[in-house]
Amino acid sequence: MAFLEIKDLHAGIGEKEIIKGLNLTIEKGEVHAIMGPNGSGKSTLSNIIAGHPAYTVYGGSILFKGKDLLSLSPDERANSGVFLAFQYPTELPGVGTALFLKTALNAKRKFLGEKELDAVQFMKRLKTRATALGITDEMLKRPVNVGFSGGEKKKIETFQMAFLEPDFCILDEMDSGLDIDALKVVSDGINVMREPHRSFLMITHYQRLLNYIRPDVVHIMVDGRIVRSGDMSLALYLEEKGYEDYR
Repeated sequence: MAFLEIKDLHAGIGEKEIIKGLNLTIEKGEVHAIMGPNGSGKSTLSNIIAGHPAYTVYGGSILFKGKDLLSLSPDERANSGVFLAFQYPTELPGVGTALFLKTALNAKRKFLGEKELDAVQFMKRLKTRATALGITDEMLKRPVNVGFSGGEKKKIETFQMAFLEPDFCILDEMDSGLDIDALKVVSDGINVMREPHRSFLMITHYQRLLNYIRPDVVHIMVDGRIVRSGDMSLALYLEEKGYEDYR
């Protein structure tokens, strides 16, 4: 049984089909990267897996750990272990980062039938994870993403992911808008999370992210379908030749 299995997926917005018969299998512990030109459906795929309500699935299936993912609500998908790191993280004025994380973590624990953490247990966990990823107390006290630079927002997204410990992580253009130093910090945080029980799907335009987070499989996505898959050499080829052969 595959960890994540997508079969003949057709989906889009309203009557506009964006994903056109996509197939993808990701095994436990693997890191996959999807590359492709603008408008190929990469971010649409990430939103559909996460359960964004603006998108409609017309046909096909998505199985996650053997369960029908499409039958679950967005919060059920998140609590079951799916995490989407946004390309443009949303600001939440008035909602402190620490409070946000405590609410999210305890909702997941409740869903899984586990005892919620009390204030002392939560703060111990928060401090341990924050120290490991270089997150300051000042960042944790601020409202979620409010007043943060682009690099800080991506750093907090990575911290949220590490703190909640999902089983399947979708990284939607995490390298967008990052300079080299910020990219390295975010990549280091993601690499720390690589475990045999956890899988990743990275969506990117550029090979440079893959220099820091080495994928097991690279896919090329064009016009709503995966048209070719390979190893890291495929990403190097795209960096040199572009997508002209696949348009």
